[in-house]
Amino acid sequence: MKNIYLLLFLALFAWACKSGPENPADKVFTNGTIYTVDESNPKVDAVAVKDGLILALGTSEEIQAFVGEATEVIDLQGKTMTPGFIESHAHLMGIGYNKLELDLMYVKTYDELVEKVAEAVAKSKPGDWITGRGWHQDKWIEKPEKMVKGFQTNEPLNEVSPDNPVFLRHASGHASFANAKALELAGIANLKGERPGEVEGGEIITDELGNPTGVLTERASNLVARLVPEETPERAEEALTLALKELVEKGITSFHDAGSGQDVIDLVQKFKNEGKLTVRQYIMLTGRQPELLEEWYQKGPMIDSDHMLTVRSIKLNCDGALGPRGAWLLEDYADRPGHRGHETLPMSVVTEVSEKALPLGFQVCSHAIGDRANQEILDRYEAAFAKNPEAKNHRFRIEHAQHLHPDDIPRFGQLGVIAAMQAIHLSSDRPWAIDRLGEKRIIDGAYVWQKLFQTGARICNGTDAPVEPVDPIPSFYASVTRKTLEGLPEGGYEGDQKMTREQALKSYTLDGAYAEFEEEFKGSIEVGKAADFTVFDQNIMEVAEDEILKTQVAMTVMGGKVVFSRQ
Repeated sequence: MKNIYLLLFLALFAWACKSGPENPADKVFTNGTIYTVDESNPKVDAVAVKDGLILALGTSEEIQAFVGEATEVIDLQGKTMTPGFIESHAHLMGIGYNKLELDLMYVKTYDELVEKVAEAVAKSKPGDWITGRGWHQDKWIEKPEKMVKGFQTNEPLNEVSPDNPVFLRHASGHASFANAKALELAGIANLKGERPGEVEGGEIITDELGNPTGVLTERASNLVARLVPEETPERAEEALTLALKELVEKGITSFHDAGSGQDVIDLVQKFKNEGKLTVRQYIMLTGRQPELLEEWYQKGPMIDSDHMLTVRSIKLNCDGALGPRGAWLLEDYADRPGHRGHETLPMSVVTEVSEKALPLGFQVCSHAIGDRANQEILDRYEAAFAKNPEAKNHRFRIEHAQHLHPDDIPRFGQLGVIAAMQAIHLSSDRPWAIDRLGEKRIIDGAYVWQKLFQTGARICNGTDAPVEPVDPIPSFYASVTRKTLEGLPEGGYEGDQKMTREQALKSYTLDGAYAEFEEEFKGSIEVGKAADFTVFDQNIMEVAEDEILKTQVAMTVMGGKVVFSRQ
């Protein structure tokens, strides 16, 4: 009898073992509305994850088959999941340092800016530098009485900070504002009698008497910037920690850092080694350090098998921004006759870098906002491709591509050049950009997303943080509405150029992955790809337009790990 019981026990035990999943998941996400960005299987309810990769997807019932004893089951409770959002153009350390300095992004008037500086001075010792970023004179709800060439002047700043040098970067990063103390330290005095404000690749804005107003555009900012004390390693670590925290809270799982030096690469590598890197990094080498580029030409791209830190692209800064009238135009600014912006990098450098980069496997990403800059860069890319016909998969990019001559729009698709654009710039800039360019140039070639799609071009999306907040929701909203964040105008600016919601989602996921050669690994929810997910508290693909901006990130998952969860 004992033998019979033993045999029954063994049979039940064998059946129990067999009835469990052969390949149990580490985690499953069930009961969600999951947009995969995979055309062959666009929407599912549940996903199973193992070893940081997607194991299976389907209905919640189907995925139950992958639940074992040790499987963590996460009930999405109807929330919306997408592939992890990819920020395709922003500045990693800038996001962190912005939290350690004066954040002027939300300042609404010049008086408010001066008040913030006064508060910082009160907490500082005489001689300490007061630094910050984010002001934008065209976004202020009222303009100061005294303006020179469209900018404020620094007299009120001098009054509140006579002994502390002040250096405040424009939101665009293409201009700065300094007080008299900072200008004095930089040796910038009355310029009357000289060619007023002339600086190669930039301008010192002066009044009618030749006195500097405190505003420095483009490369002129370096005259003061070089005097600001260098950051300490401890402060850099703090800035990176704050930046990564901000990214995961905003649903970002991958990040394209638009131009950094070896110091940032080394710091990110340190965080990776210590297990503190919670967002995948694709770092562009800054073209402002020619010796850095030469070092990397010698050793070649660094492509991380862990997909956490890759360096295979070069960032070139070729013109300025529209706000400070630094974007390089083919014709005069509508609101400043005789001025066409600045070529901030000799175009010969674009030729040289492109021709060196191609055979070595480096991607080139060139900042261009104005139509002249875009045209010049496309010309140089095209010539480099012709010289290196064997380089078929270059994926060269133009960062911003905001204002294009109509003849150049088709060239993006023809040449396979990626337009790395930030839709949020449309919301922020379009109300005043028409003053810079005039109606015809705006309609023909500004923020022309559908015209670019029609050429076969790919657009990857982002925010250019800290120029704008890194939150992708406002940029997604701008992509599909072409409105300001206040919801104006009805129908959006040049509404025929709106992205569909599917195009906008793809621009923030699969096309972002393509722009860093990673579309086989991430960017869509498919079996075998990275388990990188963003979970939203409402359905951004279906809610009414005016509800999109109310959306919050509920959870961020990178490599199968929950790196952020809103309680």
